[in-house]
Amino acid sequence: LKGKMAELDVLNQWEEMMGKAVAFRTTKLTIKNKVLHIELNSSVMRDELLHGKQIIIERVNQQAGFRIIEDVWFG
Repeated sequence: LKGKMAELDVLNQWEEMMGKAVAFRTTKLTIKNKVLHIELNSSVMRDELLHGKQIIIERVNQQAGFRIIEDVWFG
């Protein structure tokens, strides 16, 4: 239960972690099996974030307070 609550907290903090520009272009955000699934409406933003994948993992895990994700998938 703690893990699910942490997932919801992280997803609700997406704009604060990644900024308004990323949040505005994010259409769907879920966590399944320690993988953060991000759907974006901008291929340019997707490419930018793909290069910063490790930073996203670090920010999300830091926000959660433990290793909640291990990978990021872009859709």
